[in-house]
Amino acid sequence: MLEVLRSGRISLGPMLERFERDFAAWLGVDDAVAVSSGTAALHLGVRALGWGEGDEVLTTPLSFVASSNCLLFEGGKPVFCDIDPVSMNIDPAQAEAALSERTAGVLPVDIFGYPAALPELQRIAGERPMLEDACQALGAVDSEGRRIGSRSHPAAFAFYANKQMTTGEGGVLIPATPEMAERARSERNQGRSPDMSSIEHDRIGFNYRMTDLQAAIGIAQLERLDEILAARARVAAMYDQALRGLGAAAGEGDADALVLPCPDGQSERRSWFVYLVQLPAGTDRQSVIDALGRGGIQSKAYLPCIHLMPPYRERFGFVGGEFPLAEAVADRSLALPFFSAMSEMEVGRVSDALAKALALE
Repeated sequence: MLEVLRSGRISLGPMLERFERDFAAWLGVDDAVAVSSGTAALHLGVRALGWGEGDEVLTTPLSFVASSNCLLFEGGKPVFCDIDPVSMNIDPAQAEAALSERTAGVLPVDIFGYPAALPELQRIAGERPMLEDACQALGAVDSEGRRIGSRSHPAAFAFYANKQMTTGEGGVLIPATPEMAERARSERNQGRSPDMSSIEHDRIGFNYRMTDLQAAIGIAQLERLDEILAARARVAAMYDQALRGLGAAAGEGDADALVLPCPDGQSERRSWFVYLVQLPAGTDRQSVIDALGRGGIQSKAYLPCIHLMPPYRERFGFVGGEFPLAEAVADRSLALPFFSAMSEMEVGRVSDALAKALALE
């Protein structure tokens, strides 16, 4: 950051280019376009694929709202498909059933850092394009052993403060082609030519720039990224061990039990974004949150279903019960404190407090 400040180039300078090169090299792809947020990356991906007015795109209702909002920005329509209750990602069978002549593409989300069923979804999409929301999954590996974001379709990553690595705010679009990269670099800078050779604006664009100061933070984070990912996996393993003593099961379990995140598959590997449990069915979640809070432990209901949010109910007429598996997960889920420097003692404190809260509830 001092190098950036001393250079006088705090935007669209050499540090941004270096961060893009370093990120692409770490991921094992040809290029990466750094932008101001994961939402910006998704929006530029939607535009690059030509999804627009009236286009229907298959996606999941269990996600952060940006994965659907990016379609609305361009007049597209999200077509929600229910989830697999174990991985919590979009169920390929539900996506295949939702295909129609109006389907323009597929937007899978690697929810909570677990890779979506990408090979199956690519097969279902056929010639239709796919845009992957990998904002929660940096470092994850899919069922074919490939790093999330390194397949042939565009993918978006985010570097908000709670992500595996951060630039404070920021994101990256992994382009599918050099032409897509050129367009994204122009559109992130108000439609100006990517080399800045002209002040003319050849297309409609946005202020989606990442600053060189943010890029400098990103470079430092990339240097430690493998260490950070390993530390987060270590904390998750400590939670697994501590919570199994409460009768918890991993993946889809008894509705009357505490359910832990599903384990990795044969080839899939999760990148730990949050540590999310599903409370026993019928539990008053707010009472548990309040009980933990009285002990100085923050927790959060995470995530609500997108289709039940007011803008989506009002625009599309969604009602409860349309996607029962996603809604059941959303109703029971609780995010526990989770960060790479957590100690075994801190994990134990959270686990003990959760056990007491469930007993009192």
